[in-house]
Amino acid sequence: MSTKIHAIVDALGNPLAFFLTAGQAHDLQGADVFLPQMQADTLLADKAFDADERVIDPLLAAGKKHVIPPKSNRKVQRPYDKELYKARHLMENFYCKLKQYRAIATRYDKTARNFLAGIHLAAAVIWLN
Repeated sequence: MSTKIHAIVDALGNPLAFFLTAGQAHDLQGADVFLPQMQADTLLADKAFDADERVIDPLLAAGKKHVIPPKSNRKVQRPYDKELYKARHLMENFYCKLKQYRAIATRYDKTARNFLAGIHLAAAVIWLN
């Protein structure tokens, strides 16, 4: 049994929201949950979020920008801001800090509810540091 943690962080890498899915679920399931409530003007995401109908078109309709590198198999490669994309390391840094907590990294909790509670607790400690 594995679990995928979807998260939104702010411009400083501080956690804002979490969502859990099964480990084999695609990253776009997290996008479906987070995009309608996203308050930021720009979304920085990896290639997994390069989906016109589910991510890019709703962002453009809401007047928001996106910095998502195109997948290599995309027929029309679209440009993206490579310098701004470098700031996405803050998201990866957050996941590294989160996985320093052994109970999170090894998923000690049997229920998703308790696991999510542990994530919230660890994120609160990360936020305070």
